[in-house]
Amino acid sequence: MRVDLFDFDLPEDSIALRPAVPRDGARLMLLHPGSPPEDRIVRDLPGLLRPGDVLVFNDTRVIPARLRGLRHRDGGTVRLEAMLHLREAPDRWRAFARPAKRLKVGDRVSFGAAGEGEACGLTRLDATIVERGEGGETTFAFDLAGPALDEAVAALGELPLPPYIAAKRPTDAQDAADYQTVYAREPGAVAAPTAGLHFTPELLAACDAAGLAQVRVTLHVGAGTFLPVKADDTDAHRMHAEIGEITPDAAEALNRARATGGRIVAVGTTALRLLESAAGPDGTIRPWTGATDIFITPGYRFRAVDGLMTNFHLPRSTLFMLVSAFAGLEPMRAAYAAAIERGYRFYSYGDSSLLFRAETR
Repeated sequence: MRVDLFDFDLPEDSIALRPAVPRDGARLMLLHPGSPPEDRIVRDLPGLLRPGDVLVFNDTRVIPARLRGLRHRDGGTVRLEAMLHLREAPDRWRAFARPAKRLKVGDRVSFGAAGEGEACGLTRLDATIVERGEGGETTFAFDLAGPALDEAVAALGELPLPPYIAAKRPTDAQDAADYQTVYAREPGAVAAPTAGLHFTPELLAACDAAGLAQVRVTLHVGAGTFLPVKADDTDAHRMHAEIGEITPDAAEALNRARATGGRIVAVGTTALRLLESAAGPDGTIRPWTGATDIFITPGYRFRAVDGLMTNFHLPRSTLFMLVSAFAGLEPMRAAYAAAIERGYRFYSYGDSSLLFRAETR
């Protein structure tokens, strides 16, 4: 499909730089097939679903994945920045690095203060560049591995706020709490599953009291989620892989709910992508461990997910393509136009929506 079909004009002041307070006080646009969008708030969610429905949460935890340091070669140095996005081995991360043109395989890199001539210990993390790819993609082999590498990244890295927020204000201490779901458990994401940012302990309890089941899955969101689609046609766009897991217990709970008439409601596009990756042709959800690079555009036949709670996304983005596949391109274009007109806030810290697809049970 032509990428320009997914373009729309978005005013700069529609981009949220801080989340709603409290989290569940954000606005929520409810969209049923064939009906005009309704204005609600997130804490209305338990009453918008049916007992027996299942909310599927991505419990990944954001790590401080932006590293700054120096490239060393022939006695000279160059400052660089690396955004980790895919763990490939206990000692290896794939990253988007810049300035990419100043880097080559075999270069040594020192991240952290010691890379600029200061102290040792956890103020320094050394690595070797072992692979270069397209678009600045670079693979680093670190001198540390496993938990020791995790500890060093946690000590030296910075929280990777999305570029459309980071370009407007610096990251601060409040973001450390705001840009993490209250149920985050498994470290590894370099971007938050932002639909989940709206949930509070009180809202989770209200969902439970309303008879809604809750299932946790894990997809470590990569920095590729921020990359623009530069191709003119969706067939020419390459999705970056992300690592995920659906445990046997989670798969069993989801299949049992569907068998008894419950609807599967993904909290976020990351949960949806993982569920669809793990679903068989008959909709049965299988346990899953590994990578997925599933790219969902209009024409895709959904097998696992009946409802989707998600924020409002970038023009021409793979996420707007996904919601257009789920709820229809024209309905989503109309819903986004209504959201802009009604003052909804967009992107990671913005408002939410609850979408249902036409063929839900």
